[in-house]
Amino acid sequence: MLKSARISDAARLSVAPMMDWTDRHCRFFHRLISGQALLYTEMVTAPALVRGNALHLLDFNDEEHPVALQLGGSEPRELAVAAKLGAERGYDEINLNCGCPSDRVQSGTFGAILMKSPALVADCVRAMRDAVDIDVTVKCRIGVDDQDPEEVLPEFLSQIVAAGCERVTIHARKAWLQGLSPKENRDIPPLDYDLVQRMKMLFPNLHISINGGVESIEDAVHFLESGLDGVMVGRAAYHRPWDMLAQADASVFGAASAAQGPSDIVATMMPYIETHLREGGRLHQITRHMLGLFHGRPGARQWRRVLSENATADGAGLEVVERALLAVETAQAA
Repeated sequence: MLKSARISDAARLSVAPMMDWTDRHCRFFHRLISGQALLYTEMVTAPALVRGNALHLLDFNDEEHPVALQLGGSEPRELAVAAKLGAERGYDEINLNCGCPSDRVQSGTFGAILMKSPALVADCVRAMRDAVDIDVTVKCRIGVDDQDPEEVLPEFLSQIVAAGCERVTIHARKAWLQGLSPKENRDIPPLDYDLVQRMKMLFPNLHISINGGVESIEDAVHFLESGLDGVMVGRAAYHRPWDMLAQADASVFGAASAAQGPSDIVATMMPYIETHLREGGRLHQITRHMLGLFHGRPGARQWRRVLSENATADGAGLEVVERALLAVETAQAA
């Protein structure tokens, strides 16, 4: 585990927790492109860990550091146990999900619906902080449903800060728990960046990262230069990983870039893929996260097509990736 100051610095740019996307294979891939950005797991529910004993959900590779575990839940004692399990496994941060609007999450009384219960969130944060010696953070929305964000967000932040939370990521949109799907909740509610900026003025000692609609490293740098402490990127980093992450180390962290070029990333992934296949894994479990690597470059379409059409086949191996890379190189040479 890394020290708190190191994680706070890494949080200047982070890759959002995304269900069905940011699994350990995705995170390993992203780490090859940026050596500095903070990576997040998919949300793991506390009940699954504590009651279901699904400890395999905590698996990750040491190369992923700095890496944070995002938990879903609303029962303080259960979250404390789950946080301790994560800390024992070596995660650098525990993050509480107060932003996911899906029906499944609502039925478990966690996610965005917790914006309506700031005192409960504070209890959860306090319990987790008492259980672990690593950072406990929160990811939230600016409000839900008919709430007035100007009123509810400062109160929410006040309560979690009083409970010991020192870092928060704010998705600058409301979540509508009824009437909009999770996908629609990522696009339809308007972004209110100014409100997040005002929260930084109200809470100058709170490390605030902004999330939502960030499409480029230039956008991220703009937010940092405007006084925010961090920027969290989501779908743009997943669908255009090279564009979003390759320049991050230099532009955001002032460090040497971890990556040379997209083709070099593929070459570095090969031993990892080979090990996964040897252990009984399937090729597409890894390559599905790599489809956007050449986005906007010659050969991108051929790369996606070869992988999409062949990686799911029984027995698909490294030769599929080699063929996809050859298609890219052929297109680039044309």
